[in-house]
Amino acid sequence: MKAIIGIKKGMTRVFKGEKSVPVTVVDVSGCVVSLKDSNGVELAVGKKVKSNKALTGKYKTIGFVPMYREYFHGLTQEAEVGTEVKPEVFTQGEKVTITGITKGKGFAGVVKRYGFAGGPRTHGQSDRQRAPGSIGAGTTPGRVLKGKRMAGHLGTKTVTLNDREVVDIIDSYILLSGPVPGNNGDKVVIYTK
Repeated sequence: MKAIIGIKKGMTRVFKGEKSVPVTVVDVSGCVVSLKDSNGVELAVGKKVKSNKALTGKYKTIGFVPMYREYFHGLTQEAEVGTEVKPEVFTQGEKVTITGITKGKGFAGVVKRYGFAGGPRTHGQSDRQRAPGSIGAGTTPGRVLKGKRMAGHLGTKTVTLNDREVVDIIDSYILLSGPVPGNNGDKVVIYTK
C-alpha cells in the first residue's frame, strides 16, 4: 500500500498527442509522516495557525500541528516521523484510489437533491412545482417509512473514487484524471490498495 495526502488546487487539461485529457491538480508539497505505530502511519499536510496544548504536545516531533491528517492502517513507511513524503511514490499511468469530501450545498429540496420532477405547472397548480408529492399510504403502514427520499442536507459526504489514473507528476503536483470530490483547498487522499 502506498499513500499521500494533498490539497486540491483545481482542474485543467493536458494534451496527450491529439487528445485533450481533463485533470485535477493536487498539491502534495509538505506531506509528512506525522505519527507512526505498529498498526500503521499517519500522514499530515498544512499547518494550523492556532491549536491547543494537547495537539501541540502530540505533534511536538514534527514541530507543528497539521491542518489535515489521515491515518492509514497497514501502511508501512520506512521513513521516520517528520520526513516528507514525495509525490514520486506514484508513477505516471498508475491507477490509484481517491477519497475526498464533496461540496456542501446546505438544505436542499427533493428536486435538487434527488432529481424529482415536481408537480404539474398548469391546471391551477400555482405552488406545487417543486413539491415532493405523496409520501406514503394511509392507514397501512400509518407512518413514513425510514429512508424515504425527502428534502434535507445535501453534500459534505466522504466519496471514494477507484481506478483513477495518475496522468503526470510535475514538481510537487500530481495530475489525476477527471474530477475529484471537494472544493479547491480541500484535503484529497490518494492511495493504492
